[in-house]
Amino acid sequence: MDFSVQSNASWWGILRDHAKAHPLMTAGLLSSLLLVIALFAQSLFLLESPEQQQFMQYAALGGLACFIGTSAGAIPALLLKSIPQKLEDAMLGFAAGMMLAASAFSLLLPGVEAGTEITGSKIAGGGLVILGMAVGVALMMGLDYFTPHEHAQTGPCGPGNERCGRAWLFVFAIALHNLPEGMAVGVGFAQGDVSIGLPLTTAIALQDIPEGLAVALTLRAVGFTPLFSVLVASATGILELLGALLGVGLAGGFMLAYPIGLGLAGGAMLFVVSHEVIPETHRNGHQMLATQGLMVGFALMMILDTTLG
Repeated sequence: MDFSVQSNASWWGILRDHAKAHPLMTAGLLSSLLLVIALFAQSLFLLESPEQQQFMQYAALGGLACFIGTSAGAIPALLLKSIPQKLEDAMLGFAAGMMLAASAFSLLLPGVEAGTEITGSKIAGGGLVILGMAVGVALMMGLDYFTPHEHAQTGPCGPGNERCGRAWLFVFAIALHNLPEGMAVGVGFAQGDVSIGLPLTTAIALQDIPEGLAVALTLRAVGFTPLFSVLVASATGILELLGALLGVGLAGGFMLAYPIGLGLAGGAMLFVVSHEVIPETHRNGHQMLATQGLMVGFALMMILDTTLG
């Protein structure tokens, strides 16, 4: 792509050209966004009810816990400039394992159960969750294609990335990770079911600790000051709070929205784990250690789901 020409174009022109170059991805993003808006809109009329307001409070508290986890993980970067790459890959593997287990045990399986109960058919119940998964994956794929962002290993990507400061590119990349995690927390509390929301929130908040440290250290490694790196890493946790409020809206309202919303959040998290987190842990020659960390995280999430669920 000719960046000298692109730099003189407007943001709208850059996005339009990118959309023309990727018509299927554009169609998937627009379709998923329309369904997300529809799911959210159908729940707005319930916000007046005390019950729905309580669910919103649960989701807000869950999102706040994730924000605190991210911030707590980032704080050691004030003193640490780096940690051994083996340890970082093991920590991210651990986070990936918890996210995988949370997607399966706290989102997809409860979604199938809820869908089956609502429709009276296991096939139909599973189909609703698969629909939600497809929407979540399409949403994250589209956002990945159309959001300018940067990863430490793979460099900048996305339309118009040369127009953004490097700090913003890292922030956008982290936001793509944190938004589906927050949505998962919100969806978990959408029907006030603490047995789903509590273990899910606990798992995501715990895995946010090593994730927050990894983000802050990555920012330090590319040249940002310790304080700036910690503040930016902590601030990205706000996306989890916003995502939680969005998630509780997506799965509220009419009953069919609940299994679809659980599938959407689960699909979005699975995409992030497969597309970003696991590949990141396998780029430095520590695949076995990262896989061991994943297994530990997966097992811990199973225990949490059994104990708190």
